[in-house]
Amino acid sequence: MDLKEKVVIVTGAGSGIGKATAELFGKHGAQVIVSDIHMENAQKVADGILMDDGKAMAHQTDVTQFEEVENLVQKTVSKYGRLDIMVNNAGIGGKNQAKTADHTLEDWHNVIAVNQTGVFHCMKLALAIMVEQGYGNMVNVASLAGLKPSGNNLSYAASKFAVVGMTKSAALEYGRKNIRINAVCPGFTESALLDQLLAVSPEMGDKLMRFIPMGRFGKANEIAEAICWLASDNSKFITGQTITLDGGNSLI
Repeated sequence: MDLKEKVVIVTGAGSGIGKATAELFGKHGAQVIVSDIHMENAQKVADGILMDDGKAMAHQTDVTQFEEVENLVQKTVSKYGRLDIMVNNAGIGGKNQAKTADHTLEDWHNVIAVNQTGVFHCMKLALAIMVEQGYGNMVNVASLAGLKPSGNNLSYAASKFAVVGMTKSAALEYGRKNIRINAVCPGFTESALLDQLLAVSPEMGDKLMRFIPMGRFGKANEIAEAICWLASDNSKFITGQTITLDGGNSLI
């Protein structure tokens, strides 16, 4: 994958899939803007990329705040003169697992704000730059929960179904503008979100594993490989697609 010198923003890059993605872009020679709501985490990831002879800078961003995303994009373009790739990865899960009637208002508002509105903020601002410069590539991190029902998880499922729809709609709009927009849909992957679920219900791990034909959870670096591939010219005739990485979970 030729990603050398590509200017890339990765949101939610302080941990999990975002961290693995930022690090992989760094290994391929990209200029990586490591964005996260927690500056300490973002800086650690950026420092790691630099120590590995890569190129990176950290930036603190709360994607729910339009002005902060605007600042992120403006600073990137001001420093590098362009934005080649935008990876919209920042996301959270609800604090509670409950049926729809019992779903908390707090979980609904918080999850939708990050996973749906946050992605909209990033798409809107990045696309404006990409249209102006005449090209661009965007990868949104959705979820298997955005492709099939996910019980006791309404806000998360709603937000990820939205990301899939936003990906396809925008890809249709900007295909003739030399801008590609795709999404990855990970299944259960070793990450903070899975840790959060298993902390509430430790027995859930064995139950979930029974629905994965490959018999294991995904790894963050495996999702990162797909993101970087979609962001590269190796996939230059692909747009508006969802790549499912779930060990076969969606087959059941």
